[in-house]
Amino acid sequence: MAFELPPLPYDYDALQPHMSAETLQYHHDKHHQAYVDTLNKLLPGSGFEGKSLEDIVKESYGKNQPIFNNAGQHFNHTHFWRWMKKGGGGKKLPAKLQTMIDKDLGGYDKFRNDFIEAGKGQFGSGWAWLTLKDGKLEVTKTPNGENPLVHGGWPLLGVDVWEHSYYIDYRNARPKYLEAFVDNLINWDHVEEMLEKASS
Repeated sequence: MAFELPPLPYDYDALQPHMSAETLQYHHDKHHQAYVDTLNKLLPGSGFEGKSLEDIVKESYGKNQPIFNNAGQHFNHTHFWRWMKKGGGGKKLPAKLQTMIDKDLGGYDKFRNDFIEAGKGQFGSGWAWLTLKDGKLEVTKTPNGENPLVHGGWPLLGVDVWEHSYYIDYRNARPKYLEAFVDNLINWDHVEEMLEKASS
């Protein structure tokens, strides 16, 4: 069965002024659609047909780069849209998550700083993550379409630092985009859903 582009969970203009309708139209309708289309073209005869997206990501890593690139980016973006919402961000964290951030990462302010620094420090294209690994939270970063699934972790939160995710709105000011994401866009409810999924 072919993979499909999930619809955005909000209107194109819902995240303004932190992310413009133009950015979402290009990023979702063009870039994410291209990953889905390319993945669907590459799957027949690959041995990955019929597998879940998570399994394709894990099993193609290091073995089939074109499939991995597009499957990884499809997985990452499917969650990226849901990791954002109008009026999100800031310190309004679910209690369980707040407790883990306090225990594992030294509190919200340190997490915020480390997460933004991970995004700033990812050279070229990639992602910054809040990862659950071996029962503990970590802030990590990956190049290109890689994600924590292929490093023994589970992504609770990710931010896209490919230029197409911010260049229309922020030009080359990646740090400003990352600050806007953390302070105004994070959908902590979806982070909590990912945490619950990890422990189920």
